[in-house]
Amino acid sequence: MKAIGFYEGKALETPDSFLDVDLKTPQLLSNDVLVQVKAISINPIDIKLRQTTKRQTIPKIIGYDAVGIVTSIGNQVTDFMIGDRVYYAGTTQRDGSYAEFQAVDARLVAIAPRNLSDPEAAALPLTALTAYELLFEKFGLTPVANANANQKILIINGAGGVGSIMSQLAEWSGLEVLATSSPRNFAWLKSYGVKYPLDYHQALQPALEQYGIKRVGYIAALHNIIPYLEQFPDLIEPFGHLGTIVGVEQALSLSIFKNLAVSFDWEYMFAKSDYDYNLASQGQILKTITYLVEQGHLKTTLNHAISTGINAINIKKVTQLVENGQTHGKIVVSGPFNA
Repeated sequence: MKAIGFYEGKALETPDSFLDVDLKTPQLLSNDVLVQVKAISINPIDIKLRQTTKRQTIPKIIGYDAVGIVTSIGNQVTDFMIGDRVYYAGTTQRDGSYAEFQAVDARLVAIAPRNLSDPEAAALPLTALTAYELLFEKFGLTPVANANANQKILIINGAGGVGSIMSQLAEWSGLEVLATSSPRNFAWLKSYGVKYPLDYHQALQPALEQYGIKRVGYIAALHNIIPYLEQFPDLIEPFGHLGTIVGVEQALSLSIFKNLAVSFDWEYMFAKSDYDYNLASQGQILKTITYLVEQGHLKTTLNHAISTGINAINIKKVTQLVENGQTHGKIVVSGPFNA
């Protein structure tokens, strides 16, 4: 089969940072489905895992968002049939979606929304899982329409991939959503469920006060939390919830939240597959996302699609855009492999 891989986490400027390679089609485990990949999305986790890969003797295949067609099923799989169109984020513990065929644990998979194209569907899995888990598993909000009325959430980096789906899920569940971005992305924020857009260049407290808001019950930091941390005690309600998805390389001074009795949460959607913890919950979450998309409550966060083929050139091009951090929404590559 065709795939895109690398032997070492080199800078994109090097000719062999990504290579078109030929590999054997993966063998299925009993709980797996084999998926012929049709479209993939590139995420920051792809970049981090590439950059930290040391020299190895076989090509490293990453990729953690995909939509495709089931071509074979393991002998213990009962929820899927050959020909099903599915989507998933997969796991960092096995070869990823930068491959013509991918073996995936069926518990991590769901039927893709029927009203979305392949690129539109491929934009959703990883970010939707991340947003859903932080909102409803970590923050303890109720995943039911309008169930969290009269509560507010502040999303740092609301125009990013996770922010764009989190704001929709939060609005659907009844929250009033505040979110930061560059002012040029305010229209994007409002179209994705944000009621109060905030300029990330400005201090947060006066920005909230201009909307008549003093504090919020929930803060989701979807960007480096360090520059914002000292502002949060003046913004979060007592017994509120603060969470982040971005790792830091220095100690976090969380004692500033002690007298507010604020809870702090890390969210990393691969923790479940890394530690074989409640895998089926991710397939169920994606099933819920499919339902919400098909019912018109959520829309794809796709911003840009390259449909000229899944190959090393296009993967490198899209990775560069994500690595620069200047995009909003999601970027997807689709089409035949090595075209």
